[in-house]
Amino acid sequence: MSIEIKVPVLPESVADAVVANWYKQVGDSIGVDEVLVDLETDKVILEVPSVKQGVVQELLFSVGDTVTAGQLLAIIDDSAKQEAVENTAVETAAGSKQSAAEVPAMSPSVRKLMAENAIDASKLVGSGKNGRIIKQDVEQYIAKNSAPAESREASSHEMVPLVKQPKEVSGERLERRVPMTRLRARIAERLVQSQQEAAILTTFNEVNMKPVMDLRARYKEAFEKQHGVRLGFMSFFVQASVEALKRFPEINASIDGNDIVYHGFYDVGVAVSGPNGLVVPIIRDADIQSISDIERSIIDYANKARDNSLTLEDITGGTFTISNGGVFGSMLSTPIINPPQSAILGMHSITERAMVVDGEVTVLPMMYLALSYDHRLIDGKSAVQFLVTIKQLLEDPSRMLLGV
Repeated sequence: MSIEIKVPVLPESVADAVVANWYKQVGDSIGVDEVLVDLETDKVILEVPSVKQGVVQELLFSVGDTVTAGQLLAIIDDSAKQEAVENTAVETAAGSKQSAAEVPAMSPSVRKLMAENAIDASKLVGSGKNGRIIKQDVEQYIAKNSAPAESREASSHEMVPLVKQPKEVSGERLERRVPMTRLRARIAERLVQSQQEAAILTTFNEVNMKPVMDLRARYKEAFEKQHGVRLGFMSFFVQASVEALKRFPEINASIDGNDIVYHGFYDVGVAVSGPNGLVVPIIRDADIQSISDIERSIIDYANKARDNSLTLEDITGGTFTISNGGVFGSMLSTPIINPPQSAILGMHSITERAMVVDGEVTVLPMMYLALSYDHRLIDGKSAVQFLVTIKQLLEDPSRMLLGV
């Protein structure tokens, strides 16, 4: 019996998808719920599994082809006996350079990085979910095997990555042209949309992080023992932002045509870096989440982003966003609003600076904060007071507990 594998139903905001990677080829055996193909949309990578065990009979699209919801992707023959399935898989592996079982799962961006550096997938051990090779695995392999350039001479017809190419070998000015991934193209589209449609203005302030750092140092061991998760800084910023959003509801609102939509819930997006670019998973109902719940959600989302396993539901929606450029060393920036939201909070690196406190100079761990907002909806006074509120809550964390 032939089983049809079709493109799953895509959300209204996603028009189509691109075939990113086939994990099986014609003649290969496949098990129930085993991933057959990755489809890359402009938001996430969708894994399409087989619904039954059998042998791949036909693949109707190639890597790079565009597909839409409901289109037939592949045909699986489940009529063969298990012994025949196993024999077919063995023969296919022997007749090909590398069988699907030998090639670990990986995202398109990881495959591209490996191709750029001429890395054999069989030499890597994936640390991601289900043995998936992630970007960090490839980067660690490159760093570990970065021997002197003389020992790795390349053909003059091959493009050598910049990190490996000795300047004295070739005077060529190499270029490489690759198509944008759909996620990167979508990010570019939304950022331009935000700049063109919103009247973006940014206000700045600074916060003394010593109270939060002292609180974290005092309770981090007990917190981790009690909740099984580390106590970070982001949960404090999420809670402070939620409290400030309650006081300034226009910052939690959005513009829809000629209407202003005031949201009675607080879905806070936390920007995390994935192998294909920045993504913003959503912490739903952050106002009723405990600090441990928030920390756990952030860690889960960061792991899923690293493994390219975020779902559309994870990154859809959101009423306010927090972006932490400080983890990359950013001292100051003007973040761009994530439409249709009306504001975004930018965190930056914590730096010890000389500050005057009660007439005396003292060294304090300071962080610059930036709030970019849509001036069509939010007045400068509200934006400034919103940021001051966050500053006050972080410099005296007991305020969040007392709601003052």
